Amino acid sequence: MSLPEDAQASPVKLFEGDSGELPLETRRVLVQLLAGPSLDGQRHPKLWPVLVRDEALIRRRLSELFLDLVIDTDTQVAFTRQADAGDLETPVLLRRAQLTFLDSIMLLHLRQRLTQADAQGERAVISVDEIVEHMSVYERSTNTDRAGFHKRIQASIEKIKTHSILQKIRFSEDRYEISPTLKLLFSAEAIQSLTRTFQRMADGEAVTPAPLPETDDEAGL
Repeated sequence: MSLPEDAQASPVKLFEGDSGELPLETRRVLVQLLAGPSLDGQRHPKLWPVLVRDEALIRRRLSELFLDLVIDTDTQVAFTRQADAGDLETPVLLRRAQLTFLDSIMLLHLRQRLTQADAQGERAVISVDEIVEHMSVYERSTNTDRAGFHKRIQASIEKIKTHSILQKIRFSEDRYEISPTLKLLFSAEAIQSLTRTFQRMADGEAVTPAPLPETDDEAGL
């Protein structure tokens, strides 16, 4: 049940000198969204109901920082991104993540696996060996530094793990669950376009890959 508007904004003193107005649990939601990379019902079961309850209030607070709230109630995932302010000059709070080519094709592959798992009603689980096998098709046939190529793949995996896109499965050394956050980062049109481009590259064609959608650090990557 939603709290009345005046109750949500009434002063709540939590510590000496506190001038805030929000309840403790609502502040925790804001901190998680700002700290990133995301808030989801699986990892944050106590925060998700608060986000749903206070969504309008949290959106207003984020707007004051020129941030948008992206939320998917079906998958229970939410994160923040810079608001599109048009020609208005605004400070940028979130850092942009720089994606390498290997980062891009790895994220696309993970997104496709997530879609397949959803269609089958299964958890999206993948192993490091499966990722490496998929990525190997993009290694140049003339490449003589295979160890260096595999090192770059591992670096991409570590970057994606850092942003919680890959979440390690308990009691497993090399298997990860793919975060549903990726559903919000890639549209169906973007997936189809990039899949065609990367397939042509894998077939040896000289093409320029289309850029992936820009993402903020706190939004996953």
